[in-house]
Parts: sequence; C-alpha cells; structure tokens
Amino acid sequence: MHIWVDADACPVVIKEIIFRAAERLHIPTTLVANQMLRTPPSKVIRAIQVPSGFDVADRCIVDQLMPGDLVITADIPLASTVIERGGHALNPRGELYTVANIQERLTMRNFMEELRGAGVQTGGPPSFSQADRQAFGNQLDRFLAKHLKA
Repeated sequence: MHIWVDADACPVVIKEIIFRAAERLHIPTTLVANQMLRTPPSKVIRAIQVPSGFDVADRCIVDQLMPGDLVITADIPLASTVIERGGHALNPRGELYTVANIQERLTMRNFMEELRGAGVQTGGPPSFSQADRQAFGNQLDRFLAKHLKA
C-alpha cells in the first residue's frame, strides 16, 4: 500500500497525522502539490511538486495509483476516480469515500457548483475543527489496521 496526499489544500495538522502513521507503520507516502512542500526527513515520506494547472496534481496521483492505495483528498471527482481504479479515498475531515457513497457526494458537489454558477451564495465548508482532526485520525487508524492485516 502507498498513501498519496492531494496536498495543496490538505491542512498541516492532517499532514502531521499522516507523517506519524507513515513512519510508525513504514508506509510509503507521497505528497503531491503544485507548490514546494516541507516534509520530515524520512525513508518513507516524499513530496512531488507538479506544475500549476487545473487537476495537474490529481492526474499525477491517478497516473501512479495502484489498486489498494489510499488517497487523502477533499476533491470528490479525484476520490471518485481513485475508487473506480481500485484505490481508497479518505477526506481530511475523516469521511471514507466508498462505492456506496461517492455517487451521492458527486451529485451534491455538482448541484452546489450549478447553484454557484447561477449566482447563488452557497457558503463554504465549516472551519476545520479539533473534532475533524480527531475524526480523521480515528478513521485513518481504523483503515490502516484493517488493510495492513490483509
């Protein structure tokens, strides 16, 4: 298994949780972003800087993704592609995207995008909270415990 992080919008506290898990369990982990990223000195953690542009980081992740890999992303279309390719996707707020829920998330995302395109003020996501951080850490631990046994 490899952990891929869609890192441009990933909160620092989530990256720190991922770094600790990667080091503790010796899981190869790659952060992909269109800006330079700082990573701790590690044999299992690395960063890839991609050129700026629409979905460049997403394409980089998808091109290297293997079935069973985990992708950390809030990007629902990327999560959908990851699932289609046999990977797993986890939101930084702790929601595991699955075959059972990804279509609903895509539909809602597209609906909200249509509203925004029509000029409706939809607001953004709530501020990232301590509860979100804890939910992510708990879900990551459960996921890794389940999938590293197999």
